[in-house]
Amino acid sequence: MSATTAATARAARPAELPRTRRAPLTAISGGAAQRGRRLDVVRAPLHSKSRVPFLVLCATLMIVSLVTVLVLNTTLARGSYEMSKLQGQVAQTAQDVQGLQEDLSAAETDLDDKARSLGMVPAENPTMISVRTGKVVKGTGQ
Repeated sequence: MSATTAATARAARPAELPRTRRAPLTAISGGAAQRGRRLDVVRAPLHSKSRVPFLVLCATLMIVSLVTVLVLNTTLARGSYEMSKLQGQVAQTAQDVQGLQEDLSAAETDLDDKARSLGMVPAENPTMISVRTGKVVKGTGQ
């Protein structure tokens, strides 16, 4: 460095403050002075363990939970489709039953007319056969 550069550097620095003397340090009661020594020996810090197993555990738990949610969601969706299909079958069966009941009601009302058109007459005193015993049972017409 040249003489002019050093002079310029000194001129650029702010004026130094006058140094003051600090008050002397005194020991506080109950401090290290009573224990007999000022510094304690401290063991070197232990090497920190690797975080890889923890991260692997977290990643595994996340993957397992995501797969579980996926399987559960798929199962519920399949069950929903099956339930919808079965509800459609139940509705179709109910319609079929209702149609058959209407056909039966219509046939019951037309039975007397059809029998008369075929030349049939109501029986005055019907005779029946018991299936269990095989005997002829006389009954009254209802």
